[in-house]
Amino acid sequence: MAKLNITVCMGSSCFARGNQENLAFLEEYIKQNGIDANIELEGMRCENKCASGPNIYVNGIEYNNVDVEKLKSIINENI
Repeated sequence: MAKLNITVCMGSSCFARGNQENLAFLEEYIKQNGIDANIELEGMRCENKCASGPNIYVNGIEYNNVDVEKLKSIINENI
């Protein structure tokens, strides 16, 4: 499995629009699958891209309008 760097926007707009749920999903997914050594999960401040949020970056690639289903797909494509 390749190492993934996942960065979740923690700005109030992204967080309220879905990144709170996305972060909870990621933490549980990592725990359930025992892949904490393969994923670096971090938060970031708002980058003023609120209109396209919730925003998440995976290995530097920006994903917009991310919900849990889209996040599952992104993870599966990258591991």
